[in-house]
Amino acid sequence: MNIRVLKEIIAEQREYIDSAVTGVERDVLPLFEKYVKLPHTVVVSGLRRAGKSTLLCQVMRKHYKNDCYYLSFEDERLLDFTKDDFNLLYEAFMETQGEKKVFFFDEIQNVPEWEAFVRRMQDRGFKFFITGSNASLLSKELSTKLTGRCVTVELFPFSFGEYLRFKGVVFENDPLTAKKKAGLKKECSEYLTEGGLPEFLKYKETVIQARVYEDILYRDIVSRHGIKEIKSLREMAHYYISNVGKEYSYNNIKEMLKLGSENTVKSYTGYMEDSYLFLSLNKFSFSLKKQNLANKKIYCIDTGIAHTMAFKFSMDHGHLLENMAAVELRRRYKDIYYYKTDDGLEVDFLAKEQGKYILLQVTSDMSDKKVREREIAALTASMKELKTKEGFILTENEEEDIKIKALKITVIPLYKWLLSVKP
Repeated sequence: MNIRVLKEIIAEQREYIDSAVTGVERDVLPLFEKYVKLPHTVVVSGLRRAGKSTLLCQVMRKHYKNDCYYLSFEDERLLDFTKDDFNLLYEAFMETQGEKKVFFFDEIQNVPEWEAFVRRMQDRGFKFFITGSNASLLSKELSTKLTGRCVTVELFPFSFGEYLRFKGVVFENDPLTAKKKAGLKKECSEYLTEGGLPEFLKYKETVIQARVYEDILYRDIVSRHGIKEIKSLREMAHYYISNVGKEYSYNNIKEMLKLGSENTVKSYTGYMEDSYLFLSLNKFSFSLKKQNLANKKIYCIDTGIAHTMAFKFSMDHGHLLENMAAVELRRRYKDIYYYKTDDGLEVDFLAKEQGKYILLQVTSDMSDKKVREREIAALTASMKELKTKEGFILTENEEEDIKIKALKITVIPLYKWLLSVKP
């Protein structure tokens, strides 16, 4: 790299970041109150265009008054940047901005073996905040490369609360008048189809969601992993996004797309999950082997992308509601599954935290007697098998408490649950 070019990029990006609008304060921002005090590298990972750069900007202004170095590796002039150029980059920073002790690096996964520079400078007392659009940034392997001195934050598209703040909607949970409830239901319905990508919400052009989808497939997967069967990858992605909330197996996908092996399906699915396009749920079992062998369920990380990119006739409203709940659960809990009882009754979600099980069903409404009986039967059977006394049913409108002997089922509108604390 040429140091003159690096200085130009640094100056241009600095001017942009200093004048950037920081937007809605993200729900994860309070985490940085304690992370800035640690010597550890802070790793922020998440979907493309979910707001990672804006989050960095919020941290820079709130905690460092912009007294830090910043560089985004998304700049096309840095395509040939390698790990050997980091010393030259540091020199360019020093010459243009003086000596600082904190680095902010955006989309650093574009530079192979970047960890060596971070580890060396960290040993000298420098602090790093880095972002990337790949879940490998959160892996145990990375923690090993940085000798265990990193903390991680996952950033998802806007939560419902962030979505409301973005739109300037002021709300308080109690008391909710009939008018406020109606307003929140309307907003939740729009959130369901629009999703939480900040740029899309600003301009309301579906081409933005489509571009994120295409960039993930081509820039994050095809280019990075050298995929040759591009048509198969696209068909697999389109099948998944058109069938959110449904079960799949590697073998069924292999047969449907006429791929050579299940390993190819497993690899492609893993790449899409690592890039935060999809999340897969295992069927819960106390046996890890049974978990791995059972069918999985697939969800898209943003309901807006799913609504725009899916084959429209296959997109069921109930499954879109279920998808929204899946993403919110993933935001709240690390370990989530679906559950089937010994008799084959299914519960949409099981979240596990500190040995406690949280069971949730999702249905658009329970006015139909058969639907009501089905949802309650599956939930109560699961609660008995797992020896837990509380479960939840998320609906669009209904709200009630159902008690069956020692068991309690809380029926709660989705909009209200999305704005609540755990579970």
